[in-house]
Amino acid sequence: MDRLTTLVERFHLSVTGAEMDHANLLALADDQGQPSRIRFFARGLCNARDDEVVLFAAHVDWSGPSNPLLAALPDVVTLDLQPHQDTKALVFLMHQEALAKRCGAQSVVNRLGEALIVRLLRDQIEKGTTEVGLLAGMADPRLSRAIVAMHDQPGHLWSNADLAQQAGLSLSRFCEVFTRTVGETPMGYLRRWRLILARQDVMRGDRIERVALRYAYTSPESFTRAFRKAYGTAPSTLRS
Repeated sequence: MDRLTTLVERFHLSVTGAEMDHANLLALADDQGQPSRIRFFARGLCNARDDEVVLFAAHVDWSGPSNPLLAALPDVVTLDLQPHQDTKALVFLMHQEALAKRCGAQSVVNRLGEALIVRLLRDQIEKGTTEVGLLAGMADPRLSRAIVAMHDQPGHLWSNADLAQQAGLSLSRFCEVFTRTVGETPMGYLRRWRLILARQDVMRGDRIERVALRYAYTSPESFTRAFRKAYGTAPSTLRS
């Protein structure tokens, strides 16, 4: 089960080198000048203490608050590189590319940066969290199966019973644990996920009728009502 690929594919991830006052990702070094940790500021720009050595700074753009996983992250995420030697090597390579400024360096930094962010998110999911939200749900091995099913097949006619079966829980237990952990009901999250994707598709120019059908709405009118309730405007205004 892959908990991240759909989110990475649906929300464009870009990592570019940046000056400190425009960065939200820092690679920090130890006393020997070797990569020691990564610090990502999910909301706002970065800061570093005077005694910290910054190897490089970058700006991460991952669709902002419309990305439910990014919105679920804590304000500051830190990854200690000592237990992750492969990720440490990745950061070292990014540092070398940023320093050398050879032809194509920015493209290399961007691709390596994408891999770095995925590894940082993977670490967050594996650690788990006590905060209510999507990250906590994805960290739960039972709930994550239902969440991935919704992410991968948003147009499927899911019911609570179907999702409970995905999670391997009884219906009542599933609804209780999901709501307590994620902070909204399974159907509430599914509706929100469908509308997030539908908004992307409408902004890309897809026809309202096709988008409504794609995400299991009974009619374009019912989709428009749900969209207006969520975003305060009709989907047709985004296309124009």
